[in-house]
Formats: sequence, structure tokens, C-alpha cells
Amino acid sequence: MTDIKIDFDTPQFLHDLFANDLTNLNHLEATLGVEAFTRDGWLRLTGSEKAVGLARAVFQDLENAKRKGGTIKSRDFKLAIDIAAHAGAIKITDLAQVKLVGSRGRQPVVPRTPAQLEYIRAIESHDVVFGLGPAGTGKTYLAMAMALTLLKRKQVNRIILTRPAVEAGEALGFLPGDLQEKVAPYLRPLYDAIHDMLDPEEGQRYLEEGTIEIAPLAFMRGRTLSRSFVILDEAQNTTREQMLMALTRLGEDSCIVVTGDSSQIDLKPGVRSGLQEAEHALQGVEGVAFQHFTGADIVRHPVVTRIVQAYDSYRQ
Repeated sequence: MTDIKIDFDTPQFLHDLFANDLTNLNHLEATLGVEAFTRDGWLRLTGSEKAVGLARAVFQDLENAKRKGGTIKSRDFKLAIDIAAHAGAIKITDLAQVKLVGSRGRQPVVPRTPAQLEYIRAIESHDVVFGLGPAGTGKTYLAMAMALTLLKRKQVNRIILTRPAVEAGEALGFLPGDLQEKVAPYLRPLYDAIHDMLDPEEGQRYLEEGTIEIAPLAFMRGRTLSRSFVILDEAQNTTREQMLMALTRLGEDSCIVVTGDSSQIDLKPGVRSGLQEAEHALQGVEGVAFQHFTGADIVRHPVVTRIVQAYDSYRQ
């Protein structure tokens, strides 16, 4: 058995590391097989040499993240434990170092899981990136954050947001308003992301100027998009022809992020998803990356993770 005592700057600093919730230490004890006791700014760890070493590494990782400006939440604390238990290469410190766009008075957008960090890195280093996985994993939100970050860095001149605006491509004419107003209901998640990350006035200005352009996928044919960041959302509902058309719109200094979930295809029976074809056809193509998310990457309400897992188990 090994017994060590770790001193921290202040009791509050230590409490911040486990999200000010002593019950989180129960997860540490259960997962790593150690006993943890804290008082007056110090922490005592007791257990096997290996277990104590892992627990100490968890607090070192969290301390580094905290000192780099990170905010530790219960999810982060538990993630740090799981990373240590499975010898993960990406640490909480790595996540805390990435800060994407944030307007005045708003927190910057940061990755919350190793897969989200890999997704951001893939977008930085590839021209075409597919973000694939269940709802709530941040596929669209992080893509929007990256797009706004690159726009503010002047690495792109505009952002194009598109989606297979429905089966009703032809029926858009029956909806009231101009083109932007017609497709707005289908692109609500992207609008929500814009309003989360930008001041209302700034976001509205970008939309009015065309710096951020909302367009249904059917209207992309024949265009060449240069110095643009393109986000194709809900791509599981593209046809094979639509997917190929969208991917071949890229012009000079542009990139595209394609997001989707193959378990939520709404196409008519017998119509093959363009996303499913792309997953097979583009494997190993230079400049193309695939990032797969799982239920472990869901960052919405914790019950969403349990719902997704329950459905997966039921359907299997």
C-alpha cells in the first residue's frame, strides 16, 4: 500500500479541481481503487502504488488545466479519471488549451472530450472533414465555432451554411418570406450556434452582409466557393448526387465540414444516403478526414447520453 499527501495553494483551489462536489471523489475511488481524503487544502491518497500514481496523475492534469485558465466541471473531473484509467493520450490540459471564438462577456468555446479535440485538429489540417455520430456530440456546434474563429482570423472571407433543406426543395416556394426566411426553420441549429457565440448585432450584421450565408443545398449547384468555410449539416439526408455536388463546390482556400448521423436517415425507402456512400468512397483520400463520435462524447444533459445508449441497445 502507498500513502501520499498532496498540498495545494488554497482549499478553494483544490475544491475547484473536483468541481466543488465531494461526491465526485467517490467516482475517483470506485474507478481507480484508491481512498481519497481532503481537508484544509491538502489531499491524501491511499491504495496500491499503481492506483495512487494514476490518481495523482489525474490531479496533476486537472491542476495544469486550471492554471491554463480552464474551468473544471464534474464532467471534466470524471473524464480525467477515465482518461487516466485507460491510458488516454489526450489530457484535460490539452482540452483547456484550445479556445475558439467567444464574444465579449461570453466564454470561449472549448472541446469537452478527446474526440472533440481530434475533430478540431482535423478541421485545422484537412480540406474536407466528416463529423459523424449521435445527437449532442457537438458536431455542428464545434464546426460553427471553428468557422467563426477562422473568419475572425481572416483565413476565410465567408461562411456558407447549408443543409438538405428538405425533401421539399421544390416546396420552399410555398413558404412565406425571402429565401433566408424560407430555409431558416431547417437551419435553426446553425442560427442558434451563431447567437450563442456572437453578440446579436454582430451576428445580424454578418447575415445581412452575406459574410454568413444560409442556403439550401439545392441552391448550391453550379457555384464555386472560394475562401469559404462550408458546413453541410444533416448530411445523412443528402442523396448520392447531392453529396457529390456539395463536395465538388470547393474553390481555392476553402474547406467543408460535413456533419451527420447515419442512424437518423429520413430519406424515402430505396433512396441511398449520400453520407453512407461518402463514408465508403472517400476512405484514405488525401485531404479528407473522418471523425466518429460516440455516446461518450454527448455534452448535452446527461440523460441524453442514457437515452442514446438505451436506443442503441434496443435496436441491436
